[in-house]
This record gives sequence, structure tokens and C-alpha cells, in this order.
Amino acid sequence: MSRSLLVVAGEISGDMHVAPIVEALQRENPDWSVWGVGGDALRRTGMDILYDVRDMAVLGLYEVLKRYGFFRRVFNDLVRRMEEKRPDAVLLVDYPGFNLRFAREAHRRGIKVIYYICPQVWAWHRSRMKRMAQWVDHLLVIFPFEVEVFKDTGLRVDFVGHPLVAATQRALVAPAVDLPWPPGDTRVAVLPGSRRQEIERILPVMLEAAERLKQQRPSCTFLIAAPSARIAALIEPYLEAHTDLPVAVVQGETRQVLRQARAAMVASGTATIETALMECPMIVVYKTAPLTYWFGKRLIRVPYLGMVNIVADKLLCPEFLQEAAMPTAMAAAMQDLIDETPERAAMLAGLQGIAARLGDVDAAATAAKLIGADLLEGKT
Repeated sequence: MSRSLLVVAGEISGDMHVAPIVEALQRENPDWSVWGVGGDALRRTGMDILYDVRDMAVLGLYEVLKRYGFFRRVFNDLVRRMEEKRPDAVLLVDYPGFNLRFAREAHRRGIKVIYYICPQVWAWHRSRMKRMAQWVDHLLVIFPFEVEVFKDTGLRVDFVGHPLVAATQRALVAPAVDLPWPPGDTRVAVLPGSRRQEIERILPVMLEAAERLKQQRPSCTFLIAAPSARIAALIEPYLEAHTDLPVAVVQGETRQVLRQARAAMVASGTATIETALMECPMIVVYKTAPLTYWFGKRLIRVPYLGMVNIVADKLLCPEFLQEAAMPTAMAAAMQDLIDETPERAAMLAGLQGIAARLGDVDAAATAAKLIGADLLEGKT
């Protein structure tokens, strides 16, 4: 009997991480219908994309409020379609502001809710954990400590491994790619993020830090890793103010950029895990709207913002957050990672342990097997 799965992946990273799972499901069950919200990666699996991730991905409270009407229309339309099509399950991928509310609506309608990539409720909103236990039938987590976090909630939680472990291991052994590094012997990667707001707020300070680093280390050359053509187009205008800086942009080659770089400046988020798994020393940078940061600072319940540091359970990689994201300080920290220093040696040793903490390399197959079983069980 044909099954139906509604997927909601509202961010580029979620789209990329869940696509191998959907692909694995469809290899085993080619007649199953998969539809919902996603991007290019899910589109390549054959999933029916109702709303594109590029229209859904925003960062910060202010930016969400500006587009509230759009998100409300999308939400209501998906609820209506869910009621009409009655999928066997809903697969929600991270994206908590939207997906936790959607989980509630699916649960109310008796539709099984599977949540992949746990929202960081353990960091920001522990009060949401009880609601997740009420609305979610099965939580698939990518960090091992998250199983322990939910142990007293009654929610079924399985650690499936981090999706980037397999991807980065393949990248580390793949043939090197010829990248457009400007002339220079010391290669520095720049990862400013995958959202417009990140480019607007984080890239300028990274470029200023690059200018100062270049003054102190004339051999430095810079390559900005853009996850998509759209983000690459957003980056280009910022380079006009740095015509003397040896910097270029490359699209879709983040892991190769990190593999070839001596060190990296990385926007806080999933990219810090990717950089760690590629064993590239880094500093972590984060800037957002002042109001968003003000609220977030009062809600956060973890000692670090960079996920690499949370997984390491220590300040492995220096963090430059909001007002502390000063170009001079960032450049000084990068110097320590470029030279053969105790700081560089200690960080490399710490990065080598990250992969071991993040589980088996076949995370997509593990997740697909569990989701397939959930679908075959039918509706709750």
C-alpha cells in the first residue's frame, strides 16, 4: 500500500540533511508519496516541493515579524493540505518556530509526528520540552547528549548520528578540487553563513578582520565559501569595498575550501560542526539584530554559542559574539591558528575528537530505517 509523508524543512541546512534520508526511503519504497517544504536537495530526490526553503529561511525575531503574514499563509495552507491528504506521518526538520506549532496541529488531527534534528530547546526554551513530548511521537537526534536531555519526558528519542560525519569523511578522501584561491601561500576560509541576514551582519566584520590579518601576514589569501548561487550573489557587492584584499567567492565547495585552508572564520551554526569534522582550525563569529541578541542572551542556557564548543563541552574554538566581534581581536586569534602555536596544536587535537562524539557514518540509513518503520505502523 502506498504511503504518504509530509516533510517540512524550512532551512537550507535542513533541506541538505534530510534529503539523503528521503532518498533512502524512496529507494526502498518508490511508490511512497513525499511532499511539502524543501529546497534543491529535496527537489532532486523527486519530492513534490510546495514551498521553497529560500522563501522560508530567515534569521532573528525582527526578520520573522516583518514576514509574519507570509508565514501565516504558508502555515494555514499546509494545515489545510494535511487535513485533505491525511499523510501517514509528518517529518519535521529543525526550524522550531514554525515546526513546533505545526507538530501541535498534526497531533491534534491524529497524524503521527516525527521530528528530525532536535530544536535547541535545551539551550533556549527548556519549557518547550514538555510540549514536544506531548506533540511529537518520535524524536531523531543528531547529538548524543540530547537523548539524556529528554530522558524524563516520556518522549521516544533515538540518536541516529550526525549527517555531516559521512559527508565530511568522503570529502577528506576525495580528489582535491582546483579552487579559485587568489595568489598567496596562507589560505584562509571565510564562511559567513547561508542566510541574507548573516551575510549582512557577519560578512563585513569578517572582511575587516581579513584586511587586518593580511596587513600582519602578507602571505594570506582568502576564499569565501557560499552554499548557493543566491548567497554568492549577495556576497559579491561586499567585496567592492575591499578591492585590495586577495579574496574570491566559490559556490558549493565548502568542504573543499575547508580542506585546503590553514584556518577559517566561521559563522556560528551548523558550519562550525562541518569545519570541525574537516579538521580545520577556526574562530566562531556571530552577529544579529540588537533586539534579537538582547532577547536571546536572556534565554540561552548553555555556556557557549558555537555548536562545536557545545559538543566539545569546552571553549575549543574562540567565540566572537555581537559587540565582541571586533576585527582586530578576530585577526589576532586567527594569527594564533595560522602559525605553529600551542593554540593551533590544542585545537587540532580537540577537533579530531569531534567525529568520535557524533556517531556512525551511516546516519541517513539509520534514520531512514526508523522513519520507514514509523510509516509502516500507520497513523496514531
